[in-house]
Amino acid sequence: MTTPRPAAGYSGTPLHRKLGVRPGHRVLAVAAPEGFPLGLLSAGGTATVDADTLDAVTVDAGGAAHVVLAFCPDVATLHAVLAPAMAATADPGGRCWIAWPKRASKVPTDLTEDLVRAAALNAGWVDVKVCAVDPLWSGLCLMRRTRSSPGPPARPATPGRSSRSRD
Repeated sequence: MTTPRPAAGYSGTPLHRKLGVRPGHRVLAVAAPEGFPLGLLSAGGTATVDADTLDAVTVDAGGAAHVVLAFCPDVATLHAVLAPAMAATADPGGRCWIAWPKRASKVPTDLTEDLVRAAALNAGWVDVKVCAVDPLWSGLCLMRRTRSSPGPPARPATPGRSSRSRD
């Protein structure tokens, strides 16, 4: 039996591993595009995968999800789904992935990685990883900021230069 080769430019890492899904995890896919193979999120059948529509993101009796993957084709969808997706993410250590169409996909969008990151930072979350979800979608992993991670470290001064600006 031969293992299928990944498409050019893509790693052979299974999607569930890229997203940090482990056996026993609960995964919530939000607004997944029609035909998206949700089975890729199940860690070989050892994780529970639920799907919600954009208007029905909830934390049900199963509890908060260890991993949330929310598909946002545009900025309006990002603003509608970000807070509920974050709320559905388990604390501590839960991962909230926001996926948007890649530029190379030629899918019309006004959403970029920078806009996703800015929205997350405004909500008090930080981005920790980016990956290719599939040939059409990129994803940015967001996690709650911890007290020990107040933000990026200050840049050290360059030797021989004053830290004061020159006028």
